[in-house]
Amino acid sequence: MILNPVFVDDGGVETAEEATEPAEPDINELCKDMFEKMAVFLQGELTATCEDYKLLENMNKLTSLKYMEMKDISINISRNLQDLNQKYASLQPYLDQINQIEEQVTALEQAAYKLDTYSKKL
Repeated sequence: MILNPVFVDDGGVETAEEATEPAEPDINELCKDMFEKMAVFLQGELTATCEDYKLLENMNKLTSLKYMEMKDISINISRNLQDLNQKYASLQPYLDQINQIEEQVTALEQAAYKLDTYSKKL
């Protein structure tokens, strides 16, 4: 029991009043309100986190698709490069012949200049 300070009334008699505790329903209502608001807050946080994970999942799926497309493109490039290398290899003998003909033409041209110079001296 908690007693409030002593008061003296007009008749000279001292009286004391018993202190009362705060009303229980107010504390209970405040706690209930706090827990409800905390639940709403946590629900919002969890919803935002779930949405973030869904977005991340969608981004990962799109990235995976892009990498698959890039893989297909690189496979096609590799095939085309192999085809070009085979064609170049099949043309190599002809290119070698062209180089030989060019060397022979150069030698023939030098011989023609020498012959021209010699004929001018005569």
